[in-house]
Amino acid sequence: MITSPVIRRVTHHLSVINWKRSHYDCLMPQVRLCHSSDPSMDLTNVNYPASTLHSKRKYRSNNSPNQMAISQVNHILKANEYSFRVNGYDGRSGGSVTGFDSNILASNSPSEDRRSAATCLQSRGMLFGVFDGHAGSACAQAVSERLFYYIAVSLLPLQTLLDIEEAVENDRPVMPMLQWHKHPNDYVSTDAGKLYFNSLRTFWQERIDLQEDTEDEDMPTALSNAFKRLDSDISLEAQVHFGDPFSHFTPLRVALSGCTACVALVDGDDLHIANLGDSRAVLGVQGADGSWSAFTITNDHNAQNPDEMQRVLSEHPNLERKTVVKHDRLLGVLLPFRAFGDIKFKWSSELLSRMAEARPEVLSGNEFTKMVPSNYHTPPYLSAEPEVTHHKLRPQDKFLILATDGLWELMHRQTVVQVIGEHLSSLQWQKPLSAVSFTLGQMQRLLLERKSRALSALEDENSSTHLIRHALGNDGFGSVELRRLAKMLSLPQDLARMYRDDITIIVIHFNNPVL
Repeated sequence: MITSPVIRRVTHHLSVINWKRSHYDCLMPQVRLCHSSDPSMDLTNVNYPASTLHSKRKYRSNNSPNQMAISQVNHILKANEYSFRVNGYDGRSGGSVTGFDSNILASNSPSEDRRSAATCLQSRGMLFGVFDGHAGSACAQAVSERLFYYIAVSLLPLQTLLDIEEAVENDRPVMPMLQWHKHPNDYVSTDAGKLYFNSLRTFWQERIDLQEDTEDEDMPTALSNAFKRLDSDISLEAQVHFGDPFSHFTPLRVALSGCTACVALVDGDDLHIANLGDSRAVLGVQGADGSWSAFTITNDHNAQNPDEMQRVLSEHPNLERKTVVKHDRLLGVLLPFRAFGDIKFKWSSELLSRMAEARPEVLSGNEFTKMVPSNYHTPPYLSAEPEVTHHKLRPQDKFLILATDGLWELMHRQTVVQVIGEHLSSLQWQKPLSAVSFTLGQMQRLLLERKSRALSALEDENSSTHLIRHALGNDGFGSVELRRLAKMLSLPQDLARMYRDDITIIVIHFNNPVL
């Protein structure tokens, strides 16, 4: 697992940078845009009496002597929250995106989830992704740092790739591909930068050699190729390095662990979702009457999806029908049917055995004995090909939720959309009034209404934080109970995983006038 210290730097590499400083850093700048909450807001003594709230979402507090204080609750919930607001449309951003809120609440220690968000600088659109790791965080970490670059290379015109390659070859400055939007707590690995860059460069060189131009390639194909190429590189890097006793463990750790991915590319009113595994993308849609409904864009790639079950079974002989999926798990082991990494479900049994013999120090005793799963006859069993969906954004599409399964295990998609919709409506009541004529009576009634509605959104300006608060503190009747929330947040690490998974959420807000 990755346990390096947190990197706390804020950098903006939005101009031409010196190629000689670092080939990898030039194309892959790390941008830190920190979220700061209002320090003057003291929530320790705030009460939320049900009789004063007009919103359907209520807050109940049953304080006990040993109960975590609301200030402690808020500190934990807000530790990893991040918000970014788009300032105008510059022709490169998503256009329809006004901003986004994200948050991570760990259950595993360290968290196996990761998140990413970036603006494409040499192409159009904004990229967002949530990554749910398993068997450690190494694969999720690598994919969260690398996938967007593979997508960017897949989308860049051939001439731009030629210009980049020429600059690299001649040690000339190169414009970065992405502007990252990261929380200071988001870990960034540094030990495999050169390896990652070389793999990415090989990818664009092959596109140049094949004369592949994005004008001749549709978006689903470009996204799918980016996913599959990254997974192929993860596998190849592990194969090259496991035979070298002096090589670093990182490529093997990445390949032995795995992660699912749910990525959104927003370009104007075009929304493309590339999904791999059981994270989800759900649109929040507001009807003409103000009501909220959930529109699910993705499908889960697991045993609960009949089409996915049929796909997996069809890729293996009939003799394996009873062993390919056992107890709703791939080979009786893995829940998602699509993922990055997880070479123990992709490599040949001979290659897996050679790797285990060559690098036993990389594996724990349990991993060594179970390196080749039972009934492992016709690999690969696991796919890294995403399911890509296109949706044309409409004025009624107000926001998009990307979340790992830690959220969906606790809340139904309709409840998730309802909570965010009501939260955004409450936040609207906190904004200053526009220049409109009111009588004194109308003004008084309006201010009283605004005051009561604003209370329901007082704790959270961040929509993702607000969702996590409801997911953990919901009493089953639409209310958040502080005692329940405090207990869920104070569970010991070895116990927390029994009650919930890591939760990672990105809520993307859309600019309706643009739509």
